[in-house]
Amino acid sequence: MQSVTKFFPLKLQIAFPHVLAAAALISFAPGSGLAADKEAVLFNGKDLSGWRKPTGEWLAGKSASLDPSDPEKFVITPGEGILVNGPKGKSVNLVTEAEFGDIEAHVEFGIPKHSNSGVYVMGRYEIQIYDSYGVEKDKYPGIECGGIYGRWINGQNVEGHSPRANASKPPGEWQSFDITFRAPRFDADGKKIANAKVVKVVHNGQVIHENVELAGPTRSALSEVEKPTGPILLQGNHGPVAFRNLRVTPVELK
Repeated sequence: MQSVTKFFPLKLQIAFPHVLAAAALISFAPGSGLAADKEAVLFNGKDLSGWRKPTGEWLAGKSASLDPSDPEKFVITPGEGILVNGPKGKSVNLVTEAEFGDIEAHVEFGIPKHSNSGVYVMGRYEIQIYDSYGVEKDKYPGIECGGIYGRWINGQNVEGHSPRANASKPPGEWQSFDITFRAPRFDADGKKIANAKVVKVVHNGQVIHENVELAGPTRSALSEVEKPTGPILLQGNHGPVAFRNLRVTPVELK
């Protein structure tokens, strides 16, 4: 009998009262940020409220397990608790209605073998999700799990940033990012006066980036035009991925 690695759902008696209470308190207003220090729960555990349409094949599930016959796929158990990009493991990119500037974000994710996704802060700057377990050196800087993906300039992938260390867990296990991000700064005329900055990224408890300035949006961004605020984008078209405990706290950074 083949073993099955499961992504266990949120514990109903603990997580859902917090999630539902937070969802009831927070209004996701398109085009506007939330007050500083007020945590936003991006996924309520049961539906796609708070996400822009179209939401494609994304759905809530109870758990996602590695398929015993194909470890590059998920078996999804119907129910509530986690967010999955559909039974085929491929869908549209998912974008929040709410927009944010400076943030602290917590993201928990899981992928099967050889899968690929990403979290785009402000819809423009990607922290890569990738199966990097056991990989000493990957193809190029930024493709690794936790990497800051590169920019696409003159037909070349440039300015990618590899993580300091490979903190990846095996496929089929929950992982986490804790991201502190400072939005780009603009003067009264709308001219950019300071680049966006990845202040810190912690992957599974290990610091993998600190104070990385980003000259512009990374490849496949929602928009190449930088702005003071933007949504969170979850990449859904590169392979199976599951998310849970998606939280963003607006902060004010210098």
